[in-house]
Formats: sequence, structure tokens, C-alpha cells
Amino acid sequence: MSSNNKTSLPALTLGAIGVVYGDIGTSVLYAVKEVFHTGHVPFLPENVYGVLSMFFWTLVIVVALKYVVLVLRADNNGEGGLVAMLALASQAVKDKPQLRKVLLLVGIFGTSLFYGDGVITPAISVLSSVEGLEVVSPAFRSYVIPLTLVVLFCLFAVQKRGTAGIGKFFGPITLVWFVTIAVLGVMHISGHPEILKALNPYYALRFIYMHPLVTFIILGAMVLCVTGAEALYADLGHFGKKPIRLAWFLIVMPALTLNYFGQGALLLAEPGAVQNPFFMMAPAWALLPLVLLATMATVIASQALISGAFSITKQVVQLGYLPRLNLQHTNVREAGQIYIPFVNWGLFVAIVLAVVMFRSSSNLAGAYGIAVTLDMLITTVLTFFVIRYRWHYPLALCIAATGAFFVVDLAFFTSNLLKLVDGGWFPLMIGGGIFTLMITWKDGRALVNEKLRSDAIDLPSFLEAVFTSPPTRVEGTAVFLTGEPGSVPNALLHNLKHNKVLHEQNLFVTVRSHEVPWLGMDRRLEVEPLGRNCWQVVIHYGFKNDPDIPKELSNLRGRGCGLDPMTTSYFLSRDTVIPTIGSGMADWREKLFAQMHRNAGAAADFLNLPSNSVVEMGSKIEI
Repeated sequence: MSSNNKTSLPALTLGAIGVVYGDIGTSVLYAVKEVFHTGHVPFLPENVYGVLSMFFWTLVIVVALKYVVLVLRADNNGEGGLVAMLALASQAVKDKPQLRKVLLLVGIFGTSLFYGDGVITPAISVLSSVEGLEVVSPAFRSYVIPLTLVVLFCLFAVQKRGTAGIGKFFGPITLVWFVTIAVLGVMHISGHPEILKALNPYYALRFIYMHPLVTFIILGAMVLCVTGAEALYADLGHFGKKPIRLAWFLIVMPALTLNYFGQGALLLAEPGAVQNPFFMMAPAWALLPLVLLATMATVIASQALISGAFSITKQVVQLGYLPRLNLQHTNVREAGQIYIPFVNWGLFVAIVLAVVMFRSSSNLAGAYGIAVTLDMLITTVLTFFVIRYRWHYPLALCIAATGAFFVVDLAFFTSNLLKLVDGGWFPLMIGGGIFTLMITWKDGRALVNEKLRSDAIDLPSFLEAVFTSPPTRVEGTAVFLTGEPGSVPNALLHNLKHNKVLHEQNLFVTVRSHEVPWLGMDRRLEVEPLGRNCWQVVIHYGFKNDPDIPKELSNLRGRGCGLDPMTTSYFLSRDTVIPTIGSGMADWREKLFAQMHRNAGAAADFLNLPSNSVVEMGSKIEI
């Protein structure tokens, strides 16, 4: 076992380099350029030292200390990400219902903002890499936007095929990228080794002291150097803490530091290189290969974010904040490799809109920052509640551990608010729209369940009444899906009314989703006999489990309730929601919910029911 772990650790570390650090690795393309493009930093040698020092210490404080050291510790049964953190925090304060409700709202809003970030990050990454052609020759300028759109279309078009085939190249290509940017940095540092003095925090502190207002303004551009920092935590379940930490401290952070300082050395020697310092680091013969490598690196970085969007959407659906969506598995061996067409093409349309609207990486930099810094702020807040109420650390230690990060995140966020008019509204608008959909769906489902409960008939009493004068019993098993255990499903009522028969064996199945990533088989099933070959079954899932009702029910054989797949029918109620004027949600939200409910994916597909064994009964519910 130990030898396996030893051999797998390098592979996991290489995989983490490709998937986890793609975004932050490609931030060298535009971060330094945008800080000086703001026009607020006088181009003086001491300011170059100050800015470079701020870059380095931003990486140390935000990425190394906050995410790699602290946040990675907050794993939820080995899983990470904002949804996992939200589940941890909400469980930690479950004895405080009002606080829990607020945290859930905050966490879901943070999850919504992820989609705003998911639009800006691929757009700015791919566009900035293709813009390297302008350095090769100004004649390429008119081709930058079309080429960017072609690259993005190809990226989204191949999603349905999965990444199993090309995924094994992500790590090696990204490793080549990090080696390349490190070598470029060393080439220029060797000419101006004095730039390494900027490693001393004195230069950052002096710059902040001498230019406090300018510092506040440029924080909005400085945040570009931590693009994708949230991915560290989100990909915890795929790679584990050790490979992610090794990749950061051994490869990623040294390469980023060398490249940023190399760009600083170039700017000391050639101030005119500020137009595009990254590509101007390369000798003329290496420019085209570097543009190609940068494009590949940004595509890989975007791929990781797209896969993350699929994964988070699935988790949010499981938690009940979005309707069922058409979900396809792209790899029979890897449950985590999924494809959601609606999310894929929705992201693509939004990204194309961003590229066409903003037209350059500099303009997109104005849109980037608000969503991601607000997400970072939310992660810090949720971390406080986890370490205080779940780990039970002393209050003073909790405040000290998260307070400093809160201040840094707040400074970045408030600085980015200055970019609200320049484009920061765009990801906020996307996040706000997704948040509205999520909360409307959650509240609408609560209204539907409340209506069903108020009209519900007690199942044991109903069966007792039915069996006093039983209908004709037919061979086989009927599985009735019901939202609440102990209540009569509408499908059963319709079956008795129209078909006037009852199957030889009847199962009343309720599916429950929980705020934990995984639930093992030992905690999956609850079975209660109701007599006369009738059973109440509750199936429990975590938000990362894949629902599979036939597979779960096959485990009932040892409990006196065997199922033959050939003679089993699944009865579902297809409810039509009717919005009504009165109590409940606002009229427009009820109509929105009814539309979402109408367009939700089929429950049979979501629960992996065999299509030739499903019977759907329609009913209407007024909310």
C-alpha cells in the first residue's frame, strides 16, 4: 500500500499542476501589464520594486497561507469547494437556525458568483494568449477576436466527448508551461538581479505608505495574480491535500515568482515593454511557439473551470437549489466526469458575449475581480464558522486566523468595486441571475412540498382502508416515488382510480439528499415493512453521489424484499405547477418557478430508471 502511495503521489502532483493551477499559472499573461495600464502608477524603478513586492506577498498571503495552509484543512469527507464548505458551515451551526439560514443564503450567493467568474476567466485567459500575435506583428490584430472565438468554440464543442483521452496531457503541458515561464524569468533576472530585492516586504510596505490611494486603486488589477485561487480548494477531492501543496511549493509558486520578477527586470531595462511585458520577454524566434503554448495552457485552464461548473451544478441540483438537468457521464470508469449540455452552451454564449463586448484582455480585466474577490470573502467568512463551531477552536484564535485574511479580502473587494461601471457589473449580473433562479427554485419547491403535505393522506391508514376490500392483485412489483415518507403518492391514487389494480409487491420510495459529499452503502437505505408485501423505503444520498434507484433497490434482497427487474414498474407523478395570486412568492417568481418546473429534466433519467419500465401519472398543484 505504501509503495502504491509513493508511486501515485508524483502522478497526482502532476495532475494537480494541470487542473488546479492552470488559471493562476496563466495570470502572468496579463497581471503585471494591467497594473501599469491603470495609469495610476508612475513608471519609476522604486515603483516597479514596490509593485513586484506586492505581487509576491499577495501570492504568499492569499494563496500560500490562506488557501494552501488554512482552507485546505477544511475538507468535507475529503471534498472541497464552496458547496462543501457551505455544507460544513451549515452543519456546524445547525443548532442556530437563523444563523444557518443566513449562511446558506451567503454560500449559495457565492456559488452563483462562480458562474460569473466562469465566464470572465476563460474569456480573459484565451484572449490574452491570442493577443500575443499582436507582438509578433501588428498585422495580426484584426484576427485576434475571430481566432479567440474559434478556439473557444472548439473547446466547448469537445466537452460532450469528455476529457478522458486528452486529460492525461494536461499535467505535462502545464508543467512545460511553468518551466517555460520560469526560464523566461531567469533570463531577465540574470541581467538585473537587483530586482530580487523586491522579495523583501519592505518595498511593498513602502509603496503602500507612500501611495495609499494608488495602492487601493491598483488592488483591483493586483487581484489578477490570484486568478483561480478558489480552484485549490475546489479540486481537493480529486487530488488530496499533499499533491496540491507539493505542486504549489515545488513548481507553481517558484515559477510564478521567477516570471513576475523577470517581467519586473524587463521593465527596468525597457520601460516600453509595459505594453505586453510577458510576450516581450521572449526572443523573436520563440514568440510564435510561446503564443501556441500560452493558448494551450489557457485552454487547459478553461477546461478545468468548465469541468468545475459541471460538478458544482450537479451538487447544487442534488442540494435542491436547481431543477434536474440533462446530465451525461462521459467516462464509464470515472463517476466525476460529466457533461451538462445546458451549462456547457450557456457558458459558451455568455463567454462569446463577453469577448465581443469587451474586445480585449485589458477591457476584460475591468470586468474581472468583483465576483472572485466576493467569493474569497465568503470563503473566509464560512471558514470562521467551521473552525469556531465545528472544530471548536478558541474565539480569539479563530478571529486571529481568519481576521487578517478577511481584511485582505475586503481590501481587494472594495478596490474592485471601483471597476463596477467598467465591466464589473457583467459577472455580478450573471451571478445575480443564477442566484435568483436558485432561490426561486428552492422556495418554489418548499411551497410545492407544503401543498403536498397539506393534501397528503396517511399511507398506513390508507393501505388499511384499501385492504379491507382489496382490489385485484397483479404479478410483479410497483415502485412508487414519493416526496414524503408516510404519505400516499398521487401516482398510487391514479393507478387505483384508472387501472383498479394493485401489484403483488409495492414499494414506496423517497429520495433524500444530504449536506455531505458522500454517503456509504451502510447508510444508504432505510426500510420499514408496512404489511401485505408493502414497504416504505428511504434512500439517502450525498450531494456528490449519483442517484441510481434500481441499483439501490437491488440491495433489498437480503431484507425479504426481492425485486425482479423484468417485472418491476416505476410509477412517478408528473406534477404541473399552477401559479395563483395570493400567499407564497411574488407573482413573477411563481411564474418563473412554474416555467423552470416545466422544463426540468425527466425524473426517470435523473434517478437512472429504465425507460421501458416507467409509468408517469399527471397531476396539478396550485401554489
